[in-house]
Amino acid sequence: MLRCADCGRHAARFLSATRRWSAPIVAILLVAVTVRLAPAEVTAQQVRDSIADGVAYLKSQQDKVDGSWGEVVGQPGGMTSLVLLSLLSAGEDPKGEVVQRGLKFLEGIGNPQMVYATSLQMMVFCAADPRKYQVRITENSRWLERAQITEGNRRGMWAYSERQGGGDNSNTQFAMLALFEAERVGVKINPQVWRASLDYWSRTQKNDGSWGYTADEPSTGSMTSAGIASMVIAAGRLGFADASVSGDNVHCCGSSESGDEAAARIERRLQWLGRHFQVDANPSGSGLGGPIGRSWLYYYLYGVERVGRLTGRRYFVGQKRLDGRNVAQPHDWYREGADFLVREQDRLQRFWKGTGVAESHPVVSTSLALLFLSKGRRPVVMAKAHYGADDDWDVHRQGVPHLTRRLEQVWKRDLAWQTVDLTASVEDLLQSPVIFLSGREALDLSPTQKENLKQYIAQGGFVFAEACDGHGCDGKAFDSSFRQLMSELFPQSTLRLLPPDHPVWFAEQRVDPEHLRPLFGLDTCCRTSVVYCPQTLSCFWDVYPFERAGTYAPAAQAQVEAAMRIGLNVVTYATNRELKDKLDRPTLAVRSGERQATRGTLVIPKLSHSGGSDEATNALANLMQVVARETEVTVDTRTRLMNPADEALLDHPIAFVHGRRTFRWTAAERQALATYVQRGGTIVGDAICASDPFASSFRQELKAALPGSQFVRIPVKDLILTNHYGGFDLSKVKLRDPQARTGDDPLLAKLIEGPPLLEAIELDGRWAVIFSPFDLSCALENHSSLDCKGYLSIDAARIGVNLLLYALQQ
Repeated sequence: MLRCADCGRHAARFLSATRRWSAPIVAILLVAVTVRLAPAEVTAQQVRDSIADGVAYLKSQQDKVDGSWGEVVGQPGGMTSLVLLSLLSAGEDPKGEVVQRGLKFLEGIGNPQMVYATSLQMMVFCAADPRKYQVRITENSRWLERAQITEGNRRGMWAYSERQGGGDNSNTQFAMLALFEAERVGVKINPQVWRASLDYWSRTQKNDGSWGYTADEPSTGSMTSAGIASMVIAAGRLGFADASVSGDNVHCCGSSESGDEAAARIERRLQWLGRHFQVDANPSGSGLGGPIGRSWLYYYLYGVERVGRLTGRRYFVGQKRLDGRNVAQPHDWYREGADFLVREQDRLQRFWKGTGVAESHPVVSTSLALLFLSKGRRPVVMAKAHYGADDDWDVHRQGVPHLTRRLEQVWKRDLAWQTVDLTASVEDLLQSPVIFLSGREALDLSPTQKENLKQYIAQGGFVFAEACDGHGCDGKAFDSSFRQLMSELFPQSTLRLLPPDHPVWFAEQRVDPEHLRPLFGLDTCCRTSVVYCPQTLSCFWDVYPFERAGTYAPAAQAQVEAAMRIGLNVVTYATNRELKDKLDRPTLAVRSGERQATRGTLVIPKLSHSGGSDEATNALANLMQVVARETEVTVDTRTRLMNPADEALLDHPIAFVHGRRTFRWTAAERQALATYVQRGGTIVGDAICASDPFASSFRQELKAALPGSQFVRIPVKDLILTNHYGGFDLSKVKLRDPQARTGDDPLLAKLIEGPPLLEAIELDGRWAVIFSPFDLSCALENHSSLDCKGYLSIDAARIGVNLLLYALQQ
């Protein structure tokens, strides 16, 4: 979160103001010096600090002689593997000294011949260096396959070892996690292993959809989480796609009956978890907490993280009583869990410590806590839009998860996807940078859903849509209704066929021209914010082979690959490969008319001109929101376009201007601007998307208005670029500089760190006109794109705050 330095330090300068607008400024100051308490909600920085402290604690516990972290009786290397897995998940370099010493210890053990230890060892090897450890991963996989129980009522389970009979859901979960990771790095697992396990979890569920440690024991949150995650893994590995491939053709019209059944069972279990959800105790079937309480709490939270991530759920939905009726109670599992863990961490020794035989050991609890915090905070790259009462919104269920996985491979970072209901608040929608809207039937959105979608796009969101068609089925109804919806929501814009030179075609990877699909786009000020394909894409993502590479006929594989590349390009264009932290709350611009100006309210008008004076509609409003949040200045966020010749301009200490095309002001307008700055006013502006035509016109018009004046670069050591006026240190802001590309190169932007380049006209010892030739407005709208030269959103806000605070104090 942005945070201004002491915003009241220069009160004397405000109070001595003698210009025409001094009275409102004095009133603003009286509010500004009031310190606002930070919200109690856990922040991304607190989580980062908590993770760093936990990592430091675990490193301090490593045995200096053999590189291990002690032993658990009967599980050789189990403790060391658990710690290494948590360290790697937290971002530790696999080549770092601590990790390397731990890996060397595991190398000397061989296969532990125990399910827990073998499974954890496999997951560590997969995470650290799957190529180096390919033989070990394969050998351990074969041992786990042999160790699976194949007879009796516990067939499909795993016990502690091949020889220790009964089987339980905890060992079974860890074996499946290990085999899942092994197959993801290229080790082929016998499909019968997945079938037997899926059958086991399906037939042993309790009537309410939960599980216990065994079928005969009480339900718990930890074991129900284990069951849900295991079913998702098994169904996914068995390839329950809704599309299919035969010969040269990809068939998009069917659905997987086995997938339908598995999805229904998983949904029942998610409902149980939602009803019983909590973060400070391991729930049981007897009620919240029940007899389990805090026993195996950290193990349970590790399971919750896995369920949320694998099912794409940001919320587990329970119920609460309100006014005598049951209403939905959504639980943001990661935010609630992170808040709990940050508070539970020992501030002095930096560990977590639970109860019971295992979790009373701080190394165990700390490792499990780090797994939750690290894996659960993977940034969301896109979300499937849930709308309507049927399943038409999710025709190809594995499409988005598969596209996300391919993005992980290309971007070389861990990512997450989720599902979002279009009835959710705009703030909730904006926690996903891309919303994927899909279907075959006509869209029938409620007025609330339509307004939410409109505001989501206006506030910086991106919609990626498709009509699901295929051999024997079509998406004509969806196509017609989607085009109509866009016309209704954005009557002044139209869906246009995107030309071959649009960045969406080459943002990440070149698409085979023989398999291109038409893409239509709807443009907002700074970028294309809606991309629509009237032909299905998710069908091909659904059947993307991953570990089954080479199994399709060349013609079918070419279609699948092209569709995947189109998806990669669209998401890359939409996000710039820049994703928010999962705990960051989006800042919404207050829409016109929502807040009325009162005495003591800061009002900043926009100067009108013919070069696109209001194309970045929400840029100034968003900046004013940041000023209000960080300084407690009372602001009016309504857009006020004002002609420079309007006498009311003299009532405002600051005027804002931006645009993206050539323009000219009249002689009378130039004279009015000269009078405005000569009487103490300050003009602040930027070139939208670093538009050279606008920047040239702006410089020309201001020099004409102020004969003899010149634009000069504000020195890098000027106080305006420091926190002197109550703002921020701007010595290291980041500028996105698009790079020239040739051939099949992806669209890339270089990030340049340093002080901002700001131009200004000096008048009477002050900067009277301040101008950024590089973009601030698109960044403030969260609409910045890879081909737009400008500052990152957080830095654009910091620059804007500094400029406004400087202008107010002259």
